[in-house]
Amino acid sequence: MSSDRSDGSGIVFWQGNEVVAEAAIAAGCRFYAGYPITPSSEIAHVMAERLPQVGGKFIQMEDEIASMGAIIGASLTGVKSMTATSGPGFSLKMENIGYAYMAEVPCVIVNVMRGGPSTGLPTAIGQSDVQQARWGTHGDHPTIALAPAFHREIYLSTIKAFNLSEKYRIPVMLMLDEVLAHMSEGMRVPEPSDYHLVDRVKPSVTPEEYFPYDTRFGDVPPMASYFEGFRFHVTGLNHTKTGFPTTNPDICQSEEERMIRKVMKDADALAEYESYLLDDAEIAIYAFGSTARGARGAVDEARKQGIKVGLFRAITLWPFPDKAIYALAKRVKAFVVPEVNLGQMIQEVERAAHRDMPIVGVNKVGGIPIPPSEILSKIKEVAKNG
Repeated sequence: MSSDRSDGSGIVFWQGNEVVAEAAIAAGCRFYAGYPITPSSEIAHVMAERLPQVGGKFIQMEDEIASMGAIIGASLTGVKSMTATSGPGFSLKMENIGYAYMAEVPCVIVNVMRGGPSTGLPTAIGQSDVQQARWGTHGDHPTIALAPAFHREIYLSTIKAFNLSEKYRIPVMLMLDEVLAHMSEGMRVPEPSDYHLVDRVKPSVTPEEYFPYDTRFGDVPPMASYFEGFRFHVTGLNHTKTGFPTTNPDICQSEEERMIRKVMKDADALAEYESYLLDDAEIAIYAFGSTARGARGAVDEARKQGIKVGLFRAITLWPFPDKAIYALAKRVKAFVVPEVNLGQMIQEVERAAHRDMPIVGVNKVGGIPIPPSEILSKIKEVAKNG
């Protein structure tokens, strides 16, 4: 069992995937449904062993579509639920992810990114699913997606993903990449005092008075569980407060606006990031996931060479930190955006910067990480060009 692997000092040496699984248990996850897919399969392996030990349930479904449907169903019974996958499975889940958005069902989806499109590079790093996380399912919807870069942060971000899903009644995505998933890193497991747990708000009215989408209580309606005496309808169609379908344009408009507003009104608070040596920086690096680890090394080396550069490390990918990037763009002369794809988050940096300024990418899709030396070369090139 992964939790037995310690050096005797309380420090454990887990792969990133193991960290996700153990943190999910700590967050209160008691149901996992999934289908094996590299490079996320270790999450399922650990959950299959650990969930029965804490009174939870694990089920291997016939495919990713069914896996997503299963965690939606489990969540509707009041159980914190999770699935994990990689790019091809993420694509298959999208229709049911859209259902979870419309039905406002909390759950957590882990995507351990690999190379693509299609089956691509099953055992190698990619970071090309980040726009899919935002726009992969059709229709207007909010998105919360987290991209931790260090193992302790993976642990706490996994718990945070569950908390946010419960708070906002929304599927929340945890975006790792293959390097983080399979890297072992010593860490001290956070104590329960290091974090708090959030549970969905339950109804304060009787079953006879309950409506599943009752906005009298705010933009996030209280959520009853099946088998607790509450009878209510759930559908992927536009619906009234009763949960039954409607084509009334005014209701459809107001309900979809509410579903977006419930998250986006807190966008600034949700957009978590780390600033490193940005106070006097003339060049800013925007990076996330394992790439940000290499970017930090490149920043340190550039500083030794007298180049004023700093790192903006995104921990939350969505909502995007528009205001923070806009403010940073007023102070720096250029951005460098390394990512293991051919240019996805750079588009968001360009949009948020609102300035005619150099914004250049460092991009690889060959299944290997971007080395700090390549990021440093781009920093020096940008600095030289002024």
